[in-house]
Amino acid sequence: MSDSPLIDSLTAAVEARPDDLTLRLHLAELLVGAGRGPEAVGHAAQVLAREPGNATAQKLMTAALGGPATPPPAAEGVDWAAMEQDLGNIVPPRFSHEPEPVKGHEDRTFDVERSTITLADVGGMQEVKKRLEVSFLGPLKNPKLRTLFGKSLRGGLLLYGPPGCGKTFLARAVAGEMGAAFISLSITDVLNMWVGSSERNLHDLFDSARGHAPCVLFLDEIDALGHKRSQLNSSSMRTVVNQLLTELDGVDGNNDGVFVLAATNAPWDIDSALRRPGRLDRTLLVLPPDKPARAAILEYHLRDRPVAGVDLGRVADVTENYSGADLAHVCETAAEFAMRDSIASGEIRMINQQDVLNAVREIRPSTDGWFATARNVAMFANESGEYDELAAYLKKRKR
Repeated sequence: MSDSPLIDSLTAAVEARPDDLTLRLHLAELLVGAGRGPEAVGHAAQVLAREPGNATAQKLMTAALGGPATPPPAAEGVDWAAMEQDLGNIVPPRFSHEPEPVKGHEDRTFDVERSTITLADVGGMQEVKKRLEVSFLGPLKNPKLRTLFGKSLRGGLLLYGPPGCGKTFLARAVAGEMGAAFISLSITDVLNMWVGSSERNLHDLFDSARGHAPCVLFLDEIDALGHKRSQLNSSSMRTVVNQLLTELDGVDGNNDGVFVLAATNAPWDIDSALRRPGRLDRTLLVLPPDKPARAAILEYHLRDRPVAGVDLGRVADVTENYSGADLAHVCETAAEFAMRDSIASGEIRMINQQDVLNAVREIRPSTDGWFATARNVAMFANESGEYDELAAYLKKRKR
């Protein structure tokens, strides 16, 4: 509050009716008379913004700025350039226009992790672990043998199989086992609407991996980035595939110490050039967890829940072909059954064996649809023998 009730009242009135120029001019006149020039300047400027030729506002503006009460006779209007310079720190501009951002590439930074997971944390999957040991871990841990046999630290391994079976978890475990950096990439980290930006993002990614060698570079859903070029209608996507090929095994690329792990649910959709020697030349089928792995997964998801009398071995027996994600869903559903009964009875009870078995009956394995598609591929599109391992498993599964 000021020491003038009239000025206070007029200020409140102007705030309620900001477009009443007469009222605003009267307030500005009182402010000039009270020696409060900076406040009067703001009100006079508001009037002049709406009526540039308003003589009263011009006089008040001059008076508020400490000049003569009457403007020079030669002045026919307001010198806005001079006024803007004088009042730039007092009266903000009515409109401001920020420059539009320049469309182009922005420097990208990728999250480089240090995984604490090792293969010991992966339940079961002994065959998968053996293949990983031969492909990646053995050469790294034995540099003398690596030199003797001329084994390069470069390498690409394609993990494929039904969804929810732990391909990403395996990749993190490999990085943790090696003590290497871990960079995970998805399609959203690469694709960009601007021409050339997607290719630049891929180049930046590989550069970051080379700078943090030894590094595990994990390309998730590789079929989205490396789809068969013969099936692509977009020229921009074809250039992305070309850039990926160059980064994996280009003339100037030095990927020593960069271990490329890629994962997909649909290896038959990947461009064949990505799977030639020197790129993703080794393939590993990641199947649904075996019995020991299923028991370990069930124990992991039940460990922090109230459980009594659950036979993990029996549950593992009746969940063959369930993925790790399916088993997590089984545990979640069993908890819901127990919680529902607890709410209905008013007494908390533990999750028991029957809850888990009821959940198993309700949830069907999500891998069935994938194996239906994979069976067609293994039977009719396996001329090169790249799906022999899958075909052998399907034959065993059928028996």
